[in-house]
Amino acid sequence: MIAFTRILFIVLFFSYPSHVIAQNYSISGKVVDKNNNPIEFANILVNDLNGKFVSGTSTNDFGVFELKNIKKTTYDLVIRFIGFEDFKQRIVLTGALDLKTIILKESTEELQEVKIIAKKPTVLRKPDRLIFNVENTALVESSTLGVLRSTPGVIVSEGRISVKNAPASVYINNRRVQLTPIELIQLLENSPGNSIKSVEVITNPPSSYDADSGSVINIVMSKNLVTGYRGSIFTNYTQGVFPRYNAGMSHYFKNNKINLNLSYSYSHRKINRDQDGRVNFLNTAGGIDEIWRSNVNRITRSQNHNINLNFDYFIDDKNTLSITGISLFTPYFKYNIANNTNIFNADDIFQSRFTADNLSRDDKYNIGSDIIFNHQINEKSGISVKGHYTTYEYQRNQNVFSNFFDADNSFINDSEFNTLANQSTEIINGGIDYTLDTNESSKLDVGVKYSNVITDSDIARIDIINGQEVLNTDNSDVFSYDEKVFSGYANFSKSWNQWDLNIGLRLEQTNIEGISESLNQINSQDYLNWFPNLSVSHNLSENASIVGNYKRSIERPDFRNLNPFTFFINENTVVLGNPDLLPSYTDSYSLTINLSNNIAISAYYDDYDGVIEELPRQDNQTNIIEFTPTNLDKKVDFGFDFDFNFRLSNSWDISGFTSFYKVTEEVDFGNEFIKLEQWSNYSNLTNSLTLLEDKSLNINFILGWSNRNLQRLQIVENRLISILNISKTVLNKKGIISLAVEDIFNYQDFDTSINYLNQSSRRFQDFDTRFIRLGFRYKFGNTQLSSNERSADTEERARIKDLN
Repeated sequence: MIAFTRILFIVLFFSYPSHVIAQNYSISGKVVDKNNNPIEFANILVNDLNGKFVSGTSTNDFGVFELKNIKKTTYDLVIRFIGFEDFKQRIVLTGALDLKTIILKESTEELQEVKIIAKKPTVLRKPDRLIFNVENTALVESSTLGVLRSTPGVIVSEGRISVKNAPASVYINNRRVQLTPIELIQLLENSPGNSIKSVEVITNPPSSYDADSGSVINIVMSKNLVTGYRGSIFTNYTQGVFPRYNAGMSHYFKNNKINLNLSYSYSHRKINRDQDGRVNFLNTAGGIDEIWRSNVNRITRSQNHNINLNFDYFIDDKNTLSITGISLFTPYFKYNIANNTNIFNADDIFQSRFTADNLSRDDKYNIGSDIIFNHQINEKSGISVKGHYTTYEYQRNQNVFSNFFDADNSFINDSEFNTLANQSTEIINGGIDYTLDTNESSKLDVGVKYSNVITDSDIARIDIINGQEVLNTDNSDVFSYDEKVFSGYANFSKSWNQWDLNIGLRLEQTNIEGISESLNQINSQDYLNWFPNLSVSHNLSENASIVGNYKRSIERPDFRNLNPFTFFINENTVVLGNPDLLPSYTDSYSLTINLSNNIAISAYYDDYDGVIEELPRQDNQTNIIEFTPTNLDKKVDFGFDFDFNFRLSNSWDISGFTSFYKVTEEVDFGNEFIKLEQWSNYSNLTNSLTLLEDKSLNINFILGWSNRNLQRLQIVENRLISILNISKTVLNKKGIISLAVEDIFNYQDFDTSINYLNQSSRRFQDFDTRFIRLGFRYKFGNTQLSSNERSADTEERARIKDLN
């Protein structure tokens, strides 16, 4: 990383000064409409006589522009702004050229486009995806995670990001975010949303996406179109149960050869979580034997450094080299659990109690980088060569200390043990993609990919007995995992008359070997799978269309779930891995009717074969609860969706989404079989307002309702999600003050219950989601740069999980 940074700045140093020294002339002017009103953000383009882009900028608040350090020659000047005719003029540059005032003429045809853009919905629907446009709204002044919370159909819960009821893969500019699930939440929470253009919720990804991408959330970022530099610094303060802080900077640079986007953020967080729980331990007749009531407080303290890099080098018109990197360093992570459990008999009479304190300290880093070479063969075809490398190191030191008391609340005894867990993971993969536009209405994509994942883990438990450290060999182990995946795909799309077709097929060969030393167990899996996808749409009329989708996808077990280690929350609550886990498969079907791009009505059916869920298993003999990942025998999710978006006025947009769905889960525990089903509703309503004459005040208010639903064989009760975002530009539009309030009505916490076979428990989860955040961002450099061009993977890396 250090070597690459040095090389990068050497390239910038030698390319940029030579560019400046060789150019000595300038072009300036002012752009107005017929009423002499200045036109802000008009694009100023300077092309050579062959039409090749040379330089450019955009007008400032007063309609004024200036281009400096341009070579002495003849150019074509083009000025563009939507709703006006293009201004074109050939100029001969011999010095400082002042074009004075340029009046743009309104265009009747273009004005029709202005009306379309002015009414551009916050939500845009395409056959395989929903596009949530957030650019220039108050949402972008919240965190990236806050933007996702507001996206229709996306549910952000503790450690999980889902599209409706299924986990989703998160991409940034079509590249997989290569972090563990917990790190992903941290990254998105600490990353500002001010560079986000839109969020794409892709429910039917084409075959070019990895086969485990059942649903994809693609965050589309901005990058510079014109040359120059701009940057920003930001900071915010959040007050929840405890205060937390976030600060960072972003830098954008572009010249004729280089496009650079480099950002850094630092966060200092202290997060609170409370849980009240009741477990009914049962006797052999199914009656209550003991009642355990627990109060658990969890406090997580962390310091994180995030570094993101996107670098493009334009070798020539046909060749581009790109390097990207995401790095997360956590030098300080402290996780403290304080548990007090009171034990009662069947008549609710107090019997005894115990306390269990768990203190964990983590040290970890996760660095992933991609290198991509794109070659445009001709106007219709191109090839892309990709490589990826991830290195991930994780260490956790844990101490668990328990005190036990009798019915008189007198001290009986205590127990103490330590665990030391380590995990090291490397991911290397590469692929080649070929694209061919067979004609104006059809396109063919083909590609191959190879990936290799190697992870080594070890855990040691040391019991403290009479002040002496004793190795507990029954709970110590070493685990090695090696996974190789060979894949190839072909995807074809075509449009004709009123029809659109997208059809693809992906083939994946997987070879896995997991070795547990203490169990002397080797788990090998070798399987070949086909993953088809199909999307067909038909325009019934100018304002109505119907779309049908089908996709088959896979979910591979993550590395931590395959690891047979035992992680202790306390003496009576443990998390176990399962080396016998198998991959699960999902067949997804949907049918959607779109009306005027403002209303969509859908029906869907998702059939899961062997879906992987972490389930609690309550042992009524030992009073131990084990959380173990398990393959469910069957899961079915089907329902009906309705969503809409309207512009009620020039300053008020409203969008809504509601889904009525039924989830059925079945699992056979050997001599026990369970089947549960539940109808549910998820709804979301978003209001976006732009106020004041200069459009400098933006307000966004979101309400989300999650009805009682079934997840992992447990019932999750109602939740009301409420989010308010306000932003105001200041300091001549260079500064932005933002205010965010979440969980206004204090209804985002929820109850969960388990009640089947020999399981009987209930928990109330109180997360630290009620907060007020105040932020400030300041832009510097060429802050008038236009961002008309937009752009900123591997599925294996997403299955890394933190040790628990």
